[in-house]
Amino acid sequence: MALIGGGGAGNVAGGSNPSGTGTSLNYIGNHAYAYSGMFPPATSTYTMLSFTTGSSYLLSKITVTGATDAVNPGNGGTSTFVISLDGQEVMRLKTDTDQEDMPAHATVPFLIPPYSTIELTGIDTVTTAERKTSASIVGRVYA
Repeated sequence: MALIGGGGAGNVAGGSNPSGTGTSLNYIGNHAYAYSGMFPPATSTYTMLSFTTGSSYLLSKITVTGATDAVNPGNGGTSTFVISLDGQEVMRLKTDTDQEDMPAHATVPFLIPPYSTIELTGIDTVTTAERKTSASIVGRVYA
């Protein structure tokens, strides 16, 4: 996996948005992270994160946040998130913020093997633009 800035270190400042949001995985030394940013919900599948890892494996935590409304916290919906590893679905996570009867987010441990393609998608029961979803991955990289 090519590193921004070259050399054997992780991404350096000034690369392709190493500290912001996007679909890719970012490296800082022995750590890696990805922040999807906020997505307006949709009743069709949308891709939140999509990347391929390099020669190292990653012990991580994946967190997804369901359709929540920052202005009217009592308004929400059901969101389902699918995590695929090399094109195969390996996990589904669900949040239900409509009735406020379950947490708005879910966090799970996840080992990402070397040379793996990861895709995290979402789909919701609501389409109100203010009710946004997000996903993140944080973890430690091992050689």
